[in-house]
Amino acid sequence: MTTRFDRRSVLKLGGGLLAASALTPITGAFAQSKSINYWHTFTSQSEAAGLESVMALFKAAHPDIAVTPENIPNPEFMAKITAAVVANTRPSVTMVSSERFQDLLAMGALTDITDRVANWERRSDFSDQRFDSITADGKVYGVPGFAFVDWIYYRKDWFEEAGIAVPTTLAELYDAAVKLTDPSANRYGFALRGGPGGQNFIINMMEAFGAKLIQADGSISLDREKAIAGLTFYSDLAKNAAPSSAPNDGFRQIIEGFQTGQTAMVYHHTGSYQDIASKLEPGVQFGTMAVPTGPVNRVARLAYAYNTITKAEDADAAWEWIKFWGEPDAAVAFLEKTGYFPASTTAAADQRIAGNPMYAAASETLGFGIPQPSFPGAAGWAEGTVLPAFQRILIGQATPEQAADEIIAGLAEATQ
Repeated sequence: MTTRFDRRSVLKLGGGLLAASALTPITGAFAQSKSINYWHTFTSQSEAAGLESVMALFKAAHPDIAVTPENIPNPEFMAKITAAVVANTRPSVTMVSSERFQDLLAMGALTDITDRVANWERRSDFSDQRFDSITADGKVYGVPGFAFVDWIYYRKDWFEEAGIAVPTTLAELYDAAVKLTDPSANRYGFALRGGPGGQNFIINMMEAFGAKLIQADGSISLDREKAIAGLTFYSDLAKNAAPSSAPNDGFRQIIEGFQTGQTAMVYHHTGSYQDIASKLEPGVQFGTMAVPTGPVNRVARLAYAYNTITKAEDADAAWEWIKFWGEPDAAVAFLEKTGYFPASTTAAADQRIAGNPMYAAASETLGFGIPQPSFPGAAGWAEGTVLPAFQRILIGQATPEQAADEIIAGLAEATQ
């Protein structure tokens, strides 16, 4: 089950919140706290270990600032941050994914840090593109913490045994997945995330078949026939090469399926690297590949997670925390525990990353990857319309044509 959170509800709340926030100027006049709390969506053991590493480095550099981390599960995040803004109990710092930025901005949840970023000594370590998804009307509202770089893990030993080359197109990926599928041995070619969190991969597939979501003029729409083509391909892949549990499989299921030898490929991002490597030997049992090209587009996301200041009273201490994620040692330490790629070009050039062939696919993707689509209502539409519509295809309750019509109608409603 997913939580519906669309543009209309955001703006309904946001109007009152913005009016209220106008009564309290965002200035340095507050007594600054040396104790801050940090809302994040980290859930796995590797993410927890990565956060602990960053916090230990931060404590050594800033012993006068105490950081209390608080985990907010992804499906609950929008409801909780909205309630916190309404009740004026917002956290000091919040981790914000790029696709949620516009919704949080609309409700007045974020603090303008344009001047702080412009004067930051590490600003030149980040290309301007890194800030695009956290900037509106020339104002910057966050600092890139790390990047989710889309790629695909594959069982290198299985591919070599079957004499299958690493796919370079989605058609080749489909063929490889079908060849490596043997239901009698509980072995499948592809771990498809049809459950919670799977919505972004569905959107990627539609765009790979030409159904571009955000047009050149900034308008938002989907080409019906191309969307149907993408949905047909992805649902056929699920039916012919994925476990029967695919309609409900979330992060844990697809990762465990790959780790335990149930599946030959899993489409995820660099953030699951350490989880995979904890069970399988890198370069021997598994490899990494850049996302293959589709019939029209090659779609892989560079989805940045940003740290934002959400409580003005704690702005000075909060700024020290969010900018610390840009320090190369902190970025590399986080990657070593999680696999999450640094947003800093200086950190990415570190030999601990650049010298590791397992990260070559991620480095390649930096050259063609694109940001997650971001517009008010995007997260609600993806979670509340795209995912359930696709799930209905997988369980035989809808055709790709019917799902495409539902997705397009939901998009029109979300962007009204």
